[in-house]
Amino acid sequence: MRAPPPARKPEITPRDGFEVDGQEEEDLPPVFTTVPTKQKIVFLTIDDGAEKDPDFLRMMSELKVPYTAFLSNYLIEEDYGYFRRMQALGVTLDNHTLTHPYLPGLTYEEQKDEICGMQAVMKRQFGKAPTVFRPPYGNYNGDTLRAAKACGIKYAPLWDEEVFVDHWEYRDWDRSLHPGDIVLTHFRGRDDWDGTMVDDMRRFLNKVTREGYAVARLEDYL
Repeated sequence: MRAPPPARKPEITPRDGFEVDGQEEEDLPPVFTTVPTKQKIVFLTIDDGAEKDPDFLRMMSELKVPYTAFLSNYLIEEDYGYFRRMQALGVTLDNHTLTHPYLPGLTYEEQKDEICGMQAVMKRQFGKAPTVFRPPYGNYNGDTLRAAKACGIKYAPLWDEEVFVDHWEYRDWDRSLHPGDIVLTHFRGRDDWDGTMVDDMRRFLNKVTREGYAVARLEDYL
């Protein structure tokens, strides 16, 4: 189920059409939805942090399914301990801003406050500031990537598919998984969905395994 790390890390470049002005010249963090590989692997990423389901932690630990969490402070500050337990199980915790705003609507300084502010929270609560950041809603502009770089960010992954408890959504026209795709879901439960995080993970794992994919750890490829 869990794919081993690659022998050599691939070069991560921005997805075509996802670049910003100054992308190469300023060496800005690449925005990408898929990791270049021919292996039948996908990457699971989970956003926000609203739902804190102990059954989910237990399930993922028992099945040894790797995933990456992108956290927003306003949703996790009531229970940092839940995410510390997650981190102790080997999960990487990454930056998803302090308050989950629409970043392109903010000034450069406001964006920097959101991203660097979350870096400081992560360092204080979890021991280190991440190098990976996902802009809320997948929305960003040149200032977002400049601010992210100034805050110590090296990569800005988005996603190619999103899984919910009752369906999948696809970015690409062929509506299918591809080797190296990043899959998004959210820390949500019955308050938002007709099901739990465990139900959501069953849907994810059923499709992935049925189609012959393994789940890899995103950080192993960055």
